[in-house]
Amino acid sequence: MLELAFKGKKTYWTWIFGLLAAIGAGFALYIWQINQGLMITGMSRDVSWGFYIANFTYLVGVAAGGVMVVLPYYLHNYKAYGKITVMGEFMAIASIVMCVLFILVDLGQPTRALNVMLYPTPNSVLFYDAIVLNGYLFLNLIVGWNALEAERNGVHYQKWLKPFIYISIPWAISIHTVTAYLYCGLPGRGFWMTAILAPRFLSSAFAAGPALLILLCLFVRNTTNFDPGKEQIQSLAKTVAYAICINVFFLLCEVFVAFYSNIPEHMDHIKYLFFGLHGHASLVIWMWSSMALMVLGIILTVNPSTRKNEATLAVACVMIIAGTWIDKGLGMISGGFVPNPLHEINEYAPTLPEIGITIGVYAIGALVLTMLYKIVIGVKEEAHA
Repeated sequence: MLELAFKGKKTYWTWIFGLLAAIGAGFALYIWQINQGLMITGMSRDVSWGFYIANFTYLVGVAAGGVMVVLPYYLHNYKAYGKITVMGEFMAIASIVMCVLFILVDLGQPTRALNVMLYPTPNSVLFYDAIVLNGYLFLNLIVGWNALEAERNGVHYQKWLKPFIYISIPWAISIHTVTAYLYCGLPGRGFWMTAILAPRFLSSAFAAGPALLILLCLFVRNTTNFDPGKEQIQSLAKTVAYAICINVFFLLCEVFVAFYSNIPEHMDHIKYLFFGLHGHASLVIWMWSSMALMVLGIILTVNPSTRKNEATLAVACVMIIAGTWIDKGLGMISGGFVPNPLHEINEYAPTLPEIGITIGVYAIGALVLTMLYKIVIGVKEEAHA
């Protein structure tokens, strides 16, 4: 099936070469970062995680969101999702590839990643994060590729694949749960030290992942001969609507607990994000924009008339993706580090090299996703013919 990824029109190859150019530029900046060190980034002693880990955190959620089509199809026999399940699994593969790359570029020296396996530390959450991420990538590769190959041959997937399918469902939950534990297991960070952080991460994942899959389905329908289906898109839209409502509710629960308890350590982080603190307010406009985008996304997806209109649904999905990215990316990272445990404020902003390397990593993810989807569409078109 791999040969299908190397067949395409001029537009396809123009897109591929454009991604390769972006990857090359990002790699050049990464080489500069290796030579100069992380001093070229906006990170500091107080803010040791920045733009890279923000994107890593968000993309883990996108990968986990793929389970929203895997679970109904394989576990509850919702046959309508049969047309897009592999698309969800391949979206998860591209997301995990980017997650791993963001960890590598954040380490400064990529060889340090080997220490996780060469010197395993079972008492470290990072050790388990490495296991669940690579395991989920492995599971989706096996399940997605073999299920697609079976479809191409016009047969049912092999029985030996079922255990991998069943394992992949709780595994999808685990990748974002363990990621949340990386944050809430740090006792010196009041903003992250909450038991509801893992549910918050999962609710945003189940909104952002399916929202991206909806956009991909609409794009595939408009540019190829394969139609993922209207019923499938509308079912995903309902999932997005419920999940984004729960995500905003969890956020409001955090605000209530912080301000009703009147504990400065918990309140100051939220004050900094939404109102500014001691004259520092670089993220205020971003956080209010995030809230506005998520609320508008809720209105458009909960209302049946706007949800069934695919033009407004696409707008809602873009809003939800952007809103959750700001909330869980920029807000979650900076909100946890600013102010520091001594209540000193050292604001963070990504530098141009950081942004360039990030674009390069996203270009790699887009390249992986493009080639995988080219294979999926090729198989679907063959089956339809």
